Amino acid sequence: MQKGPIHEEFALKQTAPKIVGSGVMIGGDKVTVAYDLVEQMEYLYVRVVKAKELTKDVTGSCDPYVEVRVGNYKGITKHFEKKSNPEWNYVFAFSQDRLQASYIEVCVKDKDVVLDDMIGRVVFDLVDVPRRVPPDSSLAPQWYRLEDKRGEKLKKGEIMLAVWRGTQADEAFCDAWHSDAAAVGSEGISRIRGKVYLSPRLWYIRVNVIECQDLLPSEKNRQPECCVKVMCGNQVLKTKISSIKSSNPMWNEDLVFVVAEPFEEPLVITVEDKVGSNFEFLGKCVLPLSIVPRRLDNKPVPSKWHNLEKHTVVEGEKKETKFASKIHMRLSLDGGYHVLDESIHYSSDFKPTSKLLWKSSIGLLELGIISATGLSAMKSKDGRGTTDAFCVAKYGPKWVRTRTIIDSLSPQWNEQYTWEVHDPCTVITVGVFDNGYLQGGKCTSIGKVRIRLSTLETEKVYTHSYPLIVLHPSGVKKMGEVQLAVRFSCMSYVNMLSKYTQPLFPKMHYVHPMSISQQDFLRFQTIQILSTRLGRAEPPLEKEVVEYMLDVGLHMWSVRRAKANFFRLIYVVSPILAIGKWFDQICHWKNPLTTILIHILFVILVLYPELIVPTFFLYLFFIGIWHYRLKPRHPPHMDIHISHTHGVLPDDLDEEFDTFPTSRGSDKVRMRYDRLRSIGGRIQTVIGDLATQGERFHSLLSWRDPRASALFVTFCLFAAIVMYVTPFQLVALLIGIYVLRHPRFRHKVPSMSTNFFKRLPARADCML
Repeated sequence: MQKGPIHEEFALKQTAPKIVGSGVMIGGDKVTVAYDLVEQMEYLYVRVVKAKELTKDVTGSCDPYVEVRVGNYKGITKHFEKKSNPEWNYVFAFSQDRLQASYIEVCVKDKDVVLDDMIGRVVFDLVDVPRRVPPDSSLAPQWYRLEDKRGEKLKKGEIMLAVWRGTQADEAFCDAWHSDAAAVGSEGISRIRGKVYLSPRLWYIRVNVIECQDLLPSEKNRQPECCVKVMCGNQVLKTKISSIKSSNPMWNEDLVFVVAEPFEEPLVITVEDKVGSNFEFLGKCVLPLSIVPRRLDNKPVPSKWHNLEKHTVVEGEKKETKFASKIHMRLSLDGGYHVLDESIHYSSDFKPTSKLLWKSSIGLLELGIISATGLSAMKSKDGRGTTDAFCVAKYGPKWVRTRTIIDSLSPQWNEQYTWEVHDPCTVITVGVFDNGYLQGGKCTSIGKVRIRLSTLETEKVYTHSYPLIVLHPSGVKKMGEVQLAVRFSCMSYVNMLSKYTQPLFPKMHYVHPMSISQQDFLRFQTIQILSTRLGRAEPPLEKEVVEYMLDVGLHMWSVRRAKANFFRLIYVVSPILAIGKWFDQICHWKNPLTTILIHILFVILVLYPELIVPTFFLYLFFIGIWHYRLKPRHPPHMDIHISHTHGVLPDDLDEEFDTFPTSRGSDKVRMRYDRLRSIGGRIQTVIGDLATQGERFHSLLSWRDPRASALFVTFCLFAAIVMYVTPFQLVALLIGIYVLRHPRFRHKVPSMSTNFFKRLPARADCML
């Protein structure tokens, strides 16, 4: 009884915005064609460049600023102290649908303690304002003589201005001071502007610690038990204690770190000797990353010997010893890997670090962030709830941030962005946030949406309103809806289809793979580096925004998520149980006609065994064609039933939102509880991976990825034809020889069938 309304509330809704790309609007000028995934918004732009020969008081100096007023809306520049020739270079944008005036007034005023005096003004009639359509060149500002209140020209005082009409396609839109943000001061205006960010290029640096020579422990008669500690910024890793207890220990261990360009932190290598429960310093080596060689494949780089510096303190002064021990290492910046910053299940990029290994793009992804409706109030203002909302979209190394709409629960952004696509089996993530920095707080997440590109048909515009679903300690809650328009364009269909037969990750991931624990450690460090670097931009992309977009803490144990993965697994194996029930019905003659047909088919296949395989492929072909009419017509979205949030218990939510380490109970209970959550997190991941593999089998014929299903159905047809005309014994012989082939003829890179299978979509995208 309750499932229907709940499902309807959290369902994806088809929308019909007034955009050219959806076919609702016909025609349009250059602007609507260029920005065809968002609704066209008209703006009145006023560029205030500078002024000259301004005088007001007896001394001839003034503290000038400019006030631009259109009806009830106004914009104010910052003021300069005692400057008669100020330069502002401000752009104000007034939304056309809010204008209730017939003229624009640009006033130059003198800042005063009591009352600001007007130096002069310029008035424009809105009818005379020209319209600019990009890609036309920007309108050249002109000098205008200031007038007094009676409209008479002043003897001195001019201001350089440019006034025009345009849309959000104008270059000045991003840096403009919008009329709806008039309450934001000049110090906070940079915090609400929309920007495009690029993640720094990330490298894996591999430190292969081989051996040391001539180490000098403090006790000469004792054989040292040494290990090597390597530090790179905040990352610290240690080798095991050498099994060779001597002054020439050996390790031959690999330590891998993440670094970002431009390189800022050096490598600090320290050799330590374990004395009892403590470690004694034996030498240190500091190496800048700029001297580390870069490699693109698995060929080893030359190893080198480095001196270990050891300083001793004598009477408060550092004294360097003349004799230096040495350490033998092999260092390399591995550009053949893709540095993971997102979860593998919904990653937006698989390209290697080195651009020399990149292949040409296969298509274009266009995203129109139109609006949001029904957003939850995230804070209070003047006794009422309000939200200062902005969106962040991430695909590959490119992050985009829309402008912040001040004090609105139904903001309209109408901003369009574009990304190059190198792999169709990737996911774009769009998050909605409340800008808390204007009140001195932090940004709060409202919800996010994931869209897998392989589930989109090419050249088709998808316009939907996505529910923003968030799990709170009190249960699942809808925080509003965000309206998006998405289009995936393909340059070469053949190149895109060929991607399904290629490895998902670069070759180095298979030739020289990393352990699961290494991947988890490196991904955690990668997120920390990205948070720091993007937080240094202007305006900064806050740490809480980056971590929410990259799903930090998703691997932690959750009873709810474990239940969800279990039921996903049950859903995957349910067809096998259904086949068993169907066969049981055949054996018990529940449907006599079907049983007789099965007997006839069984006799034919026994007499002619060469028909078994082609009949199987032909059956899959017809099943795939039959399921085409049931293929999904919209992208996948967050599903509360798949996430198992509709039946979660309060105690389960209390555990999921508990801190780690836990804050419940005594120290002993906390230790056991944390251990249980850690083990449970791994079990949960394994169950999820098993469910993902089974869901990929389902997607072969479900047309969730229309291109993959088309490839598989076509393969089934050709396989059936080939099997019909080729003797079964020959096919069986070839398959057996291929399976038993010599290792010399095997490749470390996965086969085409494996690559195709790993690229198939699963339902992990739809989980909270």
